[in-house]
Amino acid sequence: MAELYPLPVFHFVVQWGGTRVGFSEVSGLTQEVQPIEYRDGALPEYSTIKMPGLKKYSNVTLKRGIIAGDNEFFNWLNTVKLNTVERRDLVISLLNEEHEPVMNWKIHNAFPIKVEGPGLKASGNEVAIESVELAHEGLELQND
Repeated sequence: MAELYPLPVFHFVVQWGGTRVGFSEVSGLTQEVQPIEYRDGALPEYSTIKMPGLKKYSNVTLKRGIIAGDNEFFNWLNTVKLNTVERRDLVISLLNEEHEPVMNWKIHNAFPIKVEGPGLKASGNEVAIESVELAHEGLELQND
């Protein structure tokens, strides 16, 4: 009966090629197909037809709490040299109560395009969070 309930989003792990894997948030697991509009001048309809075009993938954003001395996001961003960069494949897994993956998103050839430090606030009462935004070349879903 438990399989009839939707999966909660708060228990997940990210394998990203770094030493520390604890993330507090993942967003941007989006893919879409861009429509192509076409109309032949001889068609009797006065509107375009639509067909599927190129796939488009949103950038993925990973967020985590900052730990002193951990500069992995910035170090990865600093691998960018002209048109080369260190690319990584990532696996984001949604886990069940036994800590086993029930859904996996596989991200191909990811590289950092933005690293953002925390918003500092003197009256704040929260953990310092850093984020990295990743461009990539493909997203696969495995939902067995």
